[in-house]
Amino acid sequence: MPYTDHIEQAKDPVTCAVLTISDTRTEADDKSGKIIKELVEAAGHSIAFYRVVKDEADQIRALIKQIAEKGECHVILTNGGTGIAARDTTYEAVTSLLDKRLDGFGEVFRFLSWEDIGSGAMLSRAVAGVYKDTMIFCMPGSSGAVQLAMEKLIVPELSHLVWEIWRQK
Repeated sequence: MPYTDHIEQAKDPVTCAVLTISDTRTEADDKSGKIIKELVEAAGHSIAFYRVVKDEADQIRALIKQIAEKGECHVILTNGGTGIAARDTTYEAVTSLLDKRLDGFGEVFRFLSWEDIGSGAMLSRAVAGVYKDTMIFCMPGSSGAVQLAMEKLIVPELSHLVWEIWRQK
């Protein structure tokens, strides 16, 4: 089936969870989480879960497992913890769970970031994939990176991605 036919069939709204991974942010000052929620809702989708969680791999993994196993969210959108600093553990936490990786997300995100910020784009370990029929996107924590990923890559494909995961079930 051609891509355009997929898009025509994949128009259902999806339910998302938003996780801001940070040792310093709170719900009150979480600009990136706010951007994610606003863009998801503006596109006609919904947010069923939101939390700021410390950058601790065990906590991140446990929360993702809990959300996926509950089955209320089609997509988990994380921001933060994707860099190379010692405290950045999101990549390790999430990739250890993935059943399938969507390598194109990280590749295209870094390309678009390179056009925006230059060589610093290579520091991002943005990643996406599927865990227990739940789509997961891990974005950097900066609001500019979140805006880029959400507007250019994630929001335009949310319904399609969920449709692809569930269409053969």
